[in-house]
Amino acid sequence: MAPLPRTLELFYDVLSPYSWLGFEILCRYQNIWNVSLQLRPTLIAGIMKDSGNKAPALLPRKAKYLSGDLKLLAQHMQVPIQFPKDFLSVILDKGSLSAMRFLTAVNLEHPKMLEKVSRELWMRVWSRDEDITEPQSILAAAEKAGMSTEQARGLLEKIATPQVKNQLKETTDKACKYGAFGLPVTVAHLDGQTHMLFGSDRMELLAHLLGEKWMGPVPPAAAARL
Repeated sequence: MAPLPRTLELFYDVLSPYSWLGFEILCRYQNIWNVSLQLRPTLIAGIMKDSGNKAPALLPRKAKYLSGDLKLLAQHMQVPIQFPKDFLSVILDKGSLSAMRFLTAVNLEHPKMLEKVSRELWMRVWSRDEDITEPQSILAAAEKAGMSTEQARGLLEKIATPQVKNQLKETTDKACKYGAFGLPVTVAHLDGQTHMLFGSDRMELLAHLLGEKWMGPVPPAAAARL
């Protein structure tokens, strides 16, 4: 009998390009490592406020570093990240509240679609420099991910409901209780212990914790599909 999969929770926001990197790596490894990957749509603005942290875009040296860093990481990890032209407006003005509420609704009613819809929202904002705040933009991402127009519209109508709002807040609060000060955060539940890892560059350490082999950001099984 195969051992039961270990549980990994990935807390992420589509406003975070580093979350996209961590998301793709864990999606590639979830079957290779025999883990149960639980995707947790989270509001990064709530985590920043709770922790007292500041977005890298607000710190000039970090903001300058981000562009080159993400360009190299995108190549290395084979994730099609392209910086939005109006980066500061995307991060500081537009935000991701509606998108993350929509993903919360997807997770509540159609959890098997969550991975694909999340990826399409990242593709819009971090690859094609498209909007993710307007209803039509969110619908377009959901439909491109394979959701029917009827399904997508039904979920969009629910993003302002107490159930969805409270669920997103609860997930964000949960990440904060684990110690999150930014995203992505991966929480590994192993042998009765909980390990919180911050960032997309801790996956080799995660492999060590799991007792699994790290084969780089694009393991052979995933490379064959790319």
